[in-house]
Amino acid sequence: MTVPALMQNHQRKTYVTQMHKFYNELQQAAQQYMTDRNAVNLREAGLTDQAALNNFVKTYFKVVNDCGATYTPCLAPSYRKLSGKVVGKATGQPAFVTIASGASFGYGIASSGTADNSRVAIFDVDINGQQGPNIAGRDVFILGLFNNGIVDEYALTTAPGDKDTRENLFNTTCNADNTTWHGCFGKLLNDNWEMNY
Repeated sequence: MTVPALMQNHQRKTYVTQMHKFYNELQQAAQQYMTDRNAVNLREAGLTDQAALNNFVKTYFKVVNDCGATYTPCLAPSYRKLSGKVVGKATGQPAFVTIASGASFGYGIASSGTADNSRVAIFDVDINGQQGPNIAGRDVFILGLFNNGIVDEYALTTAPGDKDTRENLFNTTCNADNTTWHGCFGKLLNDNWEMNY
């Protein structure tokens, strides 16, 4: 391998490690939230509106910068896709924070139904805040938090998702030359936390 190839491989592993850390933090926070409220799912525990989600984030994450409803300085002013296409702001969520790990995210309530395994919230995560490369699928991902406490690909309506659906989302959104950028996180899950793209 050449030195540039080794550097790219190392950088991808770093991105995956940081994303995996955030994924674990979010999943553990969801489980703790349900345990603390003696509930069997997130809605039963009270995660039903933006105020409850704000409280969840501020209680279960070490927030070092609360940007409120302001996009920057928590997130970069513009993002791109793997194809190079500019998508602009990475999120339309109503609240933004940076946590102690250096990850920044926008978050909001986003119900996909009432089933036990339906989505309750969206987390648009930039694992290294404003630092580059600010590319969906490299250092920025959209995650869904589901009623059963599972963290999975945002575009799914229920979790856990199946491999074929995640792969299709990656090919038609994350890796496509359009302005939608979900589908990237599901690919990481499918590939057992390897960035093979």
